[in-house]
Amino acid sequence: MKTGNRLPIIILLLVLIGLQLLTQVTETTFYLTQMTMTAYYSLVIIGLCLVMGYAGQISLGHAGFFAIGGYTSAVLTTYNLAPYLQNGNRFLALLAERGLLVQTKSLYGESLLYVHPWPACLIAILLTVVIAFLIGIPVLKLKGHYLAMATLGFGIIIYRIVLATEIFGEADGLSSVPGFPLLPGLTINGDFNNRVENYYIACGVLLLGFILLQNLINSRVGRALRAIHGSEEAANAMGVNTSRYKLFTFVLSAVFAALAGILLTHYNGGIGPSEAGIMKSVRYVAIVAIGGMANLWGALIMAALLNFLSLRGMFGSYDDAFFGAILIIIMLFAPEGVLRLHLWQRFRKKSDQTAETKN
Repeated sequence: MKTGNRLPIIILLLVLIGLQLLTQVTETTFYLTQMTMTAYYSLVIIGLCLVMGYAGQISLGHAGFFAIGGYTSAVLTTYNLAPYLQNGNRFLALLAERGLLVQTKSLYGESLLYVHPWPACLIAILLTVVIAFLIGIPVLKLKGHYLAMATLGFGIIIYRIVLATEIFGEADGLSSVPGFPLLPGLTINGDFNNRVENYYIACGVLLLGFILLQNLINSRVGRALRAIHGSEEAANAMGVNTSRYKLFTFVLSAVFAALAGILLTHYNGGIGPSEAGIMKSVRYVAIVAIGGMANLWGALIMAALLNFLSLRGMFGSYDDAFFGAILIIIMLFAPEGVLRLHLWQRFRKKSDQTAETKN
């Protein structure tokens, strides 16, 4: 990372630390719960910003990737495998010997056997990569609203699957998902006593993801993506492998969404079908649009602000309506994002025009 790019990251880190200290001083540490969730949702949005803003691909299916990550990890870490092991399943016996399974007892003394969260996380990420790859190859050949409609269809399929499948808990979703042990003494869970640790874990994951994307944007890959966004035909003519770059960014963005889904599921201790809903995808797209399509900082700031307000219930029952309405307004009046509105320049231009008219 260049020296000029380090200063904003350091300032952001200080702001995050300052916010935590502020909640401690003002005895409002309960805000850390929503701030932690906000960090995970922001991870989805900066990944989507890469696809939409820099590769010029509109995706309305990222809630589906979030759900694939969250539900896969939830199922693997809550589905009891003990009966299969007792029936002599050698594969499970091998996994147990390698320490990839967790053995516990229920309140009634029943043997329970689950997949450890680490291998569950890796399986969820791999599954997301495979699905994103298989979806991306045919879908990314489309452009404009055809691509948006195709990804919307993918999101609807995932939503209906988790809503109608028994192993995914149907309309109730999955609960009792265990914590995610990162290191000894450091676990991602919703325990009130671990609020501060979980806040810094979520912020750390978000910062790492942001730095990765920022370096990517400033690299040869980023220049190729900008060329594709400007004119795919011209980029092709210049020798840029547009199909490969578009597929790479789509899969990377899907991994960001899946990772956020996994970590937030373990933090909340469960996941429901609303996380795979179409309005979730619309919300992600709206936030990217508000922050600015090709503005990673704008997407991050707006993701932090709007997700926190939404999680605090500031929009009430009109939560989805708010994000739908704001998407329309942004597309009409500020298609490059709120942070790129040059209000002063517009005001001065208007004043000059008025003065010329009077003269």
